[in-house]
Amino acid sequence: MKLARLGEIGSEIPVLVDDGRYFDLRSIVDEIDGAALASGAIERIRGAAAAGELPELADAAGMRVGSPVARPSAIVCIGMNYAAHAAESGSLPPEKPIIFLKTPNTVGGPDDGVDIPRGSLKTDWEVELGVVIGTKALYLDSPEESAQHIAGYLAANDLSEREFQLEVSGGQWSKGKCAPGFSPLGPWLVTPDEVDEGNLRLRSWVNGEPRQDSTTADLVFGIDYIVWHLSQFLALEPGDVIMTGTPEGVALSGRFPYLTEGDIVEIEIDGLGRQRQVMGQG
Repeated sequence: MKLARLGEIGSEIPVLVDDGRYFDLRSIVDEIDGAALASGAIERIRGAAAAGELPELADAAGMRVGSPVARPSAIVCIGMNYAAHAAESGSLPPEKPIIFLKTPNTVGGPDDGVDIPRGSLKTDWEVELGVVIGTKALYLDSPEESAQHIAGYLAANDLSEREFQLEVSGGQWSKGKCAPGFSPLGPWLVTPDEVDEGNLRLRSWVNGEPRQDSTTADLVFGIDYIVWHLSQFLALEPGDVIMTGTPEGVALSGRFPYLTEGDIVEIEIDGLGRQRQVMGQG
């Protein structure tokens, strides 16, 4: 299933997306968020859809698309999780997952405009596979347990300001990761039964020119391992998002210019949809 949220910021309507049609989920859930996922909403939606009980949402095609999951309690990110990206960053692939956090207020819709932060000269793009947690994961015994805690997958852009991240960071990365709108998510949350998470093509473009083109088969640490590993150090709550790392082809490599006002960034992941952000100036 593909789940989405349509409407203006703060008034999004939860919907099921099926073959270009949008079905209103408000008879099942008020929101697509951690509380709904923890309560078994996905299975209730699946049952209602199979029974033909969901009304179609009028005028859905003209509505803004929001993040498919509302305000996660945490956005946990995995750094340098593709060997080629680690190399273009001047590093060897990590022996253990590197993590950093983004604040929940960085979340935006897939096509929302994003402002380059004030004073920024090095704003960068990063297409990433996002994992949405469905049930609390803490101290999992093995990676094989991870799948039962995953609600679905989505496309994410881990926008980054590299000077803030690396040069004035004080040793941490979050200064360069937490500007408003720096975590566009969606357009859809896609349930695991429709996703081959180990073999997804990820691509990005700037002003129509190709930048990144890789596959999740090249991840240093796979999805099940990441969820298990994180659960040894923190409690992953329903609705939380894990960004699993970006492939090579970002501006940090020195091969491409950083983003400036008016640039158009697009990302796409097979089966998870496409995003488009027009960069403004903060």
